[in-house]
Amino acid sequence: MLDRIQAFLQTLTGSHHTEEFAPDDPRVAFVALCFQVMEADGNISDQEQQKFRDLLRERYDLSEDRLKALIEVGHQAGSEAVDYYRFTSDLRKHLVNEEDRVELLGILWDIVYADGQRSEIEDHVIWRIADLLGVSARDRVLERQQAAARATGGDEGGD
Repeated sequence: MLDRIQAFLQTLTGSHHTEEFAPDDPRVAFVALCFQVMEADGNISDQEQQKFRDLLRERYDLSEDRLKALIEVGHQAGSEAVDYYRFTSDLRKHLVNEEDRVELLGILWDIVYADGQRSEIEDHVIWRIADLLGVSARDRVLERQQAAARATGGDEGGD
């Protein structure tokens, strides 16, 4: 009887993916932050979505089904969040060295530049995430410049 009740509650809450990706899984936190960045300017472009999926495939080497599950769980977590602290806190536990946190910021900038545009709102979101991750302003700006250069295929050293 208890098993039937648990199964029923899981169908109501849609928690069938939580066994695969726990709420404190750093992959969920990463995906949630990616969605926060992509949604910041009010428009998720096809280029941003494609870059995001490519980065996830490259970073986590997941099957298509597991990738979809991760994206779904991460997007849901990001939609329910009131701030970035929960996700950055989870990531800080797993990204113990500064280089990994800076690399994560570079990935977020790559998503921003996937559509060829950068907005002030995206800047603000990444500034806040960087601050919570303990990434310096200097490293944040360097990662932004490098992402811009990768996106344009050149060397952008400006603002």
